[in-house]
Amino acid sequence: MTAAAPRDVVSRPIRAALTPLLATLAVLATMLMTAALVQLHLGLRPVRRLRDQVAAIRSGAREKVDEEQTTELRPLALELNALTKDNARTLAAARQSAANLAHALKTPVATLALGVRDQPVNIAQVERIDGIIRHHLGRARAEAVDRRSSTVLAPAIADLVGTVRLMHAGRTLTIDARVNPDLAVAVDLHDIQELIGNLLDNAASHARAFVRVEAVRDLTDRRRILITITDDGDGIPESERARIVLPGVRLDEHGDGHGFGLAIVSELAGLYGGRLTLGAGSDGGLAATLSLPAAAEL
Repeated sequence: MTAAAPRDVVSRPIRAALTPLLATLAVLATMLMTAALVQLHLGLRPVRRLRDQVAAIRSGAREKVDEEQTTELRPLALELNALTKDNARTLAAARQSAANLAHALKTPVATLALGVRDQPVNIAQVERIDGIIRHHLGRARAEAVDRRSSTVLAPAIADLVGTVRLMHAGRTLTIDARVNPDLAVAVDLHDIQELIGNLLDNAASHARAFVRVEAVRDLTDRRRILITITDDGDGIPESERARIVLPGVRLDEHGDGHGFGLAIVSELAGLYGGRLTLGAGSDGGLAATLSLPAAAEL
């Protein structure tokens, strides 16, 4: 027996049944996809946090990653911290070797230069030897510089000021330090001591009665810190300021020293992407300004 009816009569109930079914399937698919994305986002959160901590180590804001991680990530965190510690140990050894070599060679070369300063041929050879030593030592030290370091300036400068005061205890000398306690530079503490220590000692040696130390953030570049050390001595003529930072150059041939202090400061600052600028102070003496990169904010 055969029955016939219009196509619409047959398809209408099918469409009526399929429409809510398809809508339900679409809603379920959307919910499942959303749940999968949320689960993926939550599941990767520890990985992203670990990535951010590694980036903070690279910038100098952290020294190690948190070891309290998920079960899967804890071994990785332990290995990362071990690697960081090994790198720091290797870097410290390289830095110490470079520093030892610098101190071992500086005095004998300077003494030799003073001994033959009236002999043009010999002084030329000494300058050549000094240039070769400084070139290779500079390369070695550049590799050993830790640009991820961070040093808070206020306590470091306070310690140096105290040391310089003791060194010049027999004089009536005032050293005034004005340093914002929040300022930190991306420079290793030992190098800060060498940089500012050289400038402070130089200023105290040539000052009549007063030395001022100021550290501020550079208003033209917030990523840099300006450290200015000013004395009330005789200063340096503008025509001599570029020459005085060359190795072995001294304007004052009297007293101790071999003329390497400002040259060392200039070279060391350059290794960190900084620079040393010499100018005239408000009291007529020398104003030595170090521009150094600011440490990454915690």
